[in-house]
Amino acid sequence: SAPSIPKENFSCLTRLDHNRACSQVAMRCGISANSVKNMIIWGNHSSTQYPDIHHCKVNVQGKDDLQQRGAAVSKARKLSSAMSAAKAICDHMRDIWTGTTEVNFLGVLHNSQRHCSSMGVYSTGNPYGVPEDLIYSFPVSIKDKTWKIVDGLAINDFSKAKMDATAAELVEERDTAVSFLGSTAVT
Repeated sequence: SAPSIPKENFSCLTRLDHNRACSQVAMRCGISANSVKNMIIWGNHSSTQYPDIHHCKVNVQGKDDLQQRGAAVSKARKLSSAMSAAKAICDHMRDIWTGTTEVNFLGVLHNSQRHCSSMGVYSTGNPYGVPEDLIYSFPVSIKDKTWKIVDGLAINDFSKAKMDATAAELVEERDTAVSFLGSTAVT
């Protein structure tokens, strides 16, 4: 529907899910969510999305009580943070604008690889066997305002099945949208 805009210029927000998954891991470890890196949200922002912790890195040395205070405030208010979506949007845009970090928890370059974030981006069918022409949440690294899908991750059978299920849902949604657009074409 926007043929003059490069497909690579489109992305969708799965950062809210990414941030929530990091928070869940952090709470279980008793650390700040900032100490959780390389969380991956695969697929669709729906009940089929797959939060993959297999590649997470957790800095348990950086313990603080900030996360516990935040949880106590949320529990007392009986509401989730009203700012979660706004923060996720800011995190998404900050990653695009400034890139994902290149340092590990000790501040040292780690095999010249960048930490990844989760972002729905255009699939070319590779890597990971995701069908072409989907906006699908992948682990991405960003440098110079250009995202790149992190490839070469080992994917076990359980993860692959979850990734395939969310891709199937996205294919169905895409096909429904395309058929609707085709039936409303003006002649």
